Amino acid sequence: MNLAQRITAPAEGHDAALEPQTRSQIEDLVGLGQLKPGFRALFSGPPGTGQTPAAALLGKAAGLPVFRIDLSQVFPEWTEETEQSLASLFAQAEFQGWVLFFDEADLLFDKRTESRNASDRAANQQIAYLLQRIEDFPGIVILAADLRSHLDEAFVRRFQHQQVLHFPLPG
Repeated sequence: MNLAQRITAPAEGHDAALEPQTRSQIEDLVGLGQLKPGFRALFSGPPGTGQTPAAALLGKAAGLPVFRIDLSQVFPEWTEETEQSLASLFAQAEFQGWVLFFDEADLLFDKRTESRNASDRAANQQIAYLLQRIEDFPGIVILAADLRSHLDEAFVRRFQHQQVLHFPLPG
């Protein structure tokens, strides 16, 4: 199971898809020296607002390769093989010094609901496993969500204010 695909930053001067305010926030993260082991960021905004290129630019600024993990590929088909693949992915990312970019994070870390059956409990355990792996990862992790309003607030509170960036639609 291949969960990760490498993404690269656009050539110099060709990253104009980012809004000026978003570009400024990205430059602040780089300029303030925040891109170090253990850094976490949450990008939120509609599709097509530059979250993936921004993650690639952060990786470029840190001098590290960025690998995109599409969470829609991980769930709902969670199996023992999926957990083993994720464990292998995190081990390889740590060894190789990758930046992990989790796309579609709102699919997983949405507002919590009460577990009503064994399937709900299993899903909650799987999400808790992935969240723990993200928190324990010593490298850089970026998560992207289309709908921040759908994210669980306890999840969002795990990020410092300057690490939550909103990507507006281009003007």
